[in-house]
Amino acid sequence: SSFDKMCYDMKMQRDDMSDDLHAHGSRELVKDEYVADNQVHVGDRQRKMAEAVSAELSVPSFLDLKAGSSMISDGSANTCAGKKLDSPNAPCVDLEVRNAPQAGSNITKGYVGGIDVGELTPQTQQYWQSSMCPVNVHWHLGTEHYSVGEYDEGGDGPHGNVGRPDWADRERALAEGEVQDGFRCHHYDETDPKFTTPYEWKHCVGMEVGETYEVHWPHSAVGACGTVDQFQTPFYDGVFCGLDMKTFLTLKPQDIASAVGVHGQIFTVVNDDSYFYSDMMRGMIIDEDRGMGQDVTHYTGSTTGDSRSNEVCSAYSPVTWQVDRKCHMISASSFDKMCYDMKMQRDDMSDDLHAHGSRELVDHKYSANNHVFDPVNRRNNLRG
Repeated sequence: SSFDKMCYDMKMQRDDMSDDLHAHGSRELVKDEYVADNQVHVGDRQRKMAEAVSAELSVPSFLDLKAGSSMISDGSANTCAGKKLDSPNAPCVDLEVRNAPQAGSNITKGYVGGIDVGELTPQTQQYWQSSMCPVNVHWHLGTEHYSVGEYDEGGDGPHGNVGRPDWADRERALAEGEVQDGFRCHHYDETDPKFTTPYEWKHCVGMEVGETYEVHWPHSAVGACGTVDQFQTPFYDGVFCGLDMKTFLTLKPQDIASAVGVHGQIFTVVNDDSYFYSDMMRGMIIDEDRGMGQDVTHYTGSTTGDSRSNEVCSAYSPVTWQVDRKCHMISASSFDKMCYDMKMQRDDMSDDLHAHGSRELVDHKYSANNHVFDPVNRRNNLRG
């Protein structure tokens, strides 16, 4: 069943991989004189069975098979569990002195933030070129970033939009259980059925066709890259998996900004499978024909979320942000496939199967002045 799941994933790729859905012939064993002398031998790793996972797919039920797999272990075997390094939120006026720029920022081309961060620079290479891998995927209702003409106060959605922030009147009372939202894109058209036809969600929770969501892919050079523990919820466990607090405290701001980064991309969800992408797990979607991942702003900021504001700031800073300035349409089925993939991870990612609240747009005085727009080396595939 593991092999059959792999073949299913291969069929879901954009390229036709049908020529690799069968076994290929094997080369004869290589003679000693042609073999390198640098072999490294690693012992076998035993995995215990995890708790049962509810089946949600029709036959073959890969989620059912996951529950019985010896590759899925109990929580104590998760090498990244509990690895979050605690750094509580703090008053923004205190963090400003420490030169800790915040996110999400205005990323409109030409924008310059109000904090002089000196020689601190964002990572402009593809993250994989700095040994980073994606360690989580999650998303926010509306956008936390701001791009004039793409996602701003002029956008719209099934429940309207938020106004242009004036830093004084942005706060509003939220009803019990309501998620603080951000800006919307400009795609929504209530007369077009692809924005209004409901979708039968099987894996994502609380999602809505026509809405705008900002997707984040945190990356880390000390994540459990290439292992079954790579993807983690909360994402902090993945970001800090291979790092202890003692070592963390020795790092300089540039060290952190060069080793931890986030991809950000903004979507309006449509019920139209001509906008289907099979893999939203591993980072920003790159599609030159549709202009996806082509207009990107890089800067240093912080972690986000609605527990932060322009009074209470994140102490997890500085990290690199690479954010697509354009808003794109994406099929609801693409999101649901991503949620299915999240359920297939070793770690329990159920707390990220819904949209999180959006932080209000960061005030100019808390935004870095090191925005970089469309560096030349961005034209290669970001996802490696």
